[in-house]
Amino acid sequence: MITPMAGRVESLASSGIQAIPKEYVWHKEELTDVAGDIFEEEKKEDGPQVPTIDLKGIDAEDEKERERCREELKKAAMEWGVMHLVNHGISDELMSRVKKVGEVFFDLPVEEKEKYANDQASGNIQGYGSKLVNTASGRLEWEDYYFHLIFPEDKRDLSIWPKTPNDYIEATSEYARQLRGLVTKILTVLSLGLGLEEGRLEKEAGGLEELLLQMKINYYPKCPQPELTLGVEPHTDISALTFILHNMVPGLQVFYQNKWVTAKCVPNSIIMHIGDTLEILSNGKYKSILHRGVVNKEKVRISWAVFCEPPKDKIILKPLPETVSDTEPALFPPRTFDQLIQHKLFKKTQENFLSKK
Repeated sequence: MITPMAGRVESLASSGIQAIPKEYVWHKEELTDVAGDIFEEEKKEDGPQVPTIDLKGIDAEDEKERERCREELKKAAMEWGVMHLVNHGISDELMSRVKKVGEVFFDLPVEEKEKYANDQASGNIQGYGSKLVNTASGRLEWEDYYFHLIFPEDKRDLSIWPKTPNDYIEATSEYARQLRGLVTKILTVLSLGLGLEEGRLEKEAGGLEELLLQMKINYYPKCPQPELTLGVEPHTDISALTFILHNMVPGLQVFYQNKWVTAKCVPNSIIMHIGDTLEILSNGKYKSILHRGVVNKEKVRISWAVFCEPPKDKIILKPLPETVSDTEPALFPPRTFDQLIQHKLFKKTQENFLSKK
């Protein structure tokens, strides 16, 4: 029986090991293009770059400016499915506060963080955790995390939110409120981009009452052998949208045109991913891009991901009728969000099983 503390990557990393345990060593074919030095990789200017979208004109009175901004957002969602958002309306000060309270929490002794440990075995995933088992592949990821629902406010469980630092709740709550406003703006533009009425995608993903914002603070300790492991395995997000802050340490890589592209660190930006939910609703017009997290020897990387998710069982996700035609048949079968999660888990388990045969 593994005790939670023994399973924390932070404890492992700070123990002074020179070689990582075998459970964290990934197969060579899974580590394609994992650079020895992610800092050098991030500086490269050649090849495709994750687009930066300036949202300053998203609600501009000038029609041309507004349309140009919205067209750029739509184009990035269709071609990449990931982008850096700048001038997004959330202040640098608030983003700094959110990052600061998260960093202070992860700076606490492991014993203190354990008071917030989740219980994955019983299905209670909110709280402090690590991937203690990976039954699909047998390999573990080089990260610890803190996961909790942050919006709508009436669905939160503040009893599991960190009490230290004492402004964690206030900073994170205000960020959730402001981010929720940005979600509406983005979904409005993406609805119009499909020729739908402006509130349609938001309504189909759960609306103000049911669309859930779940925050996962990912903590990637320094790693003595970063070329042998991954912080997060290659995956697409199952959400409608995902918004990510980070501590300006590179590590996000996206799979674009059959190669791994390292995302730049763009000051004061929020990274946004299109998730599987929007890919399904748009019948594949908006892309949910494959991405992964890599680690390094020199610096701890922390990211704050907020997943915007529909309710598990109240909505059937399927391509909207307006996105389907004789020439563009439905690419996805109808499923609830929960069925979509189960399907992805089953598919991943099958793929890993077949790869071992």
